[in-house]
Amino acid sequence: MSAKTYGLIAEFDNTTDAIHAAEKVRDAGFRKWDVYTPFPVHGMDRAMGMKNSKVGWFSFLGGVTGYTTGMVMIWWMNAIDYPVLIGGKPMFSPFGAFPPSYELTILFGAFGAIGGMMFLNRLPRLHHPLLKHKRFALATHDRFFVVIETADPKYSETETRKLLEKAGSTRIEMVEE
Repeated sequence: MSAKTYGLIAEFDNTTDAIHAAEKVRDAGFRKWDVYTPFPVHGMDRAMGMKNSKVGWFSFLGGVTGYTTGMVMIWWMNAIDYPVLIGGKPMFSPFGAFPPSYELTILFGAFGAIGGMMFLNRLPRLHHPLLKHKRFALATHDRFFVVIETADPKYSETETRKLLEKAGSTRIEMVEE
């Protein structure tokens, strides 16, 4: 039984080489690829051509849902479910409903951020093919890796290998599923 190929992994010795390689891969038009580094590299997002994260929108929608839930919950309890007329006060006041709505805004916003991050990162993923690759463990120490997946429409083993060699990779290997 032959193992399915996940992609090509290219190793780089320093941040400058990794950033230049990321720019070359981006300019070549690849879509399914990533860069793995032992620490955050300033400018890598720009080199990869990444846009702003969409997690903020999930958090915003969660916050709006939380605020609305709080207001509707207090309105329902005070005006419909169990109305108690006390001293001629109105059955519902947004000022009195604000504290629980504010707390639900924060709670649902946090849930939205966590849920959005997990959804966009396709988590939970219990196994990743790179974890079987022996040299990939160096990504947490002192090496920088660019991985191009075979699922990318522009992927061609020979052309992709040439691109990574031209980018200055010290070592290029195949990664199997």
